Amino acid sequence: MDLGIRGKRALVCASSKGLGRGCAEALAEAGVDLVLNARSAGPLEATAQQIADRYGVSVTPVAADITSAEGQAAVLKAAGTLDILVTNAGGPPPGMWHDWGREDFLKAIESNMLTPILLMTELLPGMIERGWGRVVNITSQSVKAPIPQLGLSNSARAGLTGYVAGTARQVAPHGVVINNLLPGAHATDRIETLDRSIAQAEGIDIEAVRKRKYASIPARRYGTAEEFGKACAFLCSQWSGYIVGQNILLDGGGINATL
Repeated sequence: MDLGIRGKRALVCASSKGLGRGCAEALAEAGVDLVLNARSAGPLEATAQQIADRYGVSVTPVAADITSAEGQAAVLKAAGTLDILVTNAGGPPPGMWHDWGREDFLKAIESNMLTPILLMTELLPGMIERGWGRVVNITSQSVKAPIPQLGLSNSARAGLTGYVAGTARQVAPHGVVINNLLPGAHATDRIETLDRSIAQAEGIDIEAVRKRKYASIPARRYGTAEEFGKACAFLCSQWSGYIVGQNILLDGGGINATL
């Protein structure tokens, strides 16, 4: 299927590995030139080179902390004109409600709510002027069904979801489409960390944790970065113009809900 976005230019955040890299690879396969961002220069530059070599697209790596004003400025300056924005950031650490104070919440909000909003604020005017744009925010299944030990993430990502719900309807008349992708458990470093945390807390083997989790997922497995990336690329395609302000679960059927 031709996604109709060959020659477009995309910024993909947190894209040196995991779900961000999956999205970057799928967009590159569709012929999209990329600006990749992550904090660590080494892994980011290696990823950029591998994608450029494999797909023959232009790939610009920008190592910076996208959650800081300085990082955002550096990335946007290097990026230039963008047609597609994929926001992504690692989630806050797990814990209990009594573990977190004001600064913990502010840090989570800065990373998982304000950073995507500020990037959209900078890029949406240009997309509107050109009459075409795509934004995909990678959030979490916790937006649909909060995860008790991820209270910081639950809070910040819910705020972003509310912002997108209104903004997506405001920019849609101009050919600009915003949607959110809500991953469940995928085989990434993030889920590895969470599984090890559970295993340590319960004093059990990590494989026992995974076996229990698989049993709770109708697909009986974790998702892959590749299939997640393909879903993202479709939402960035010319065919997604009638999908506006939606929160799309990729969770293997884990959340049992009618809507």
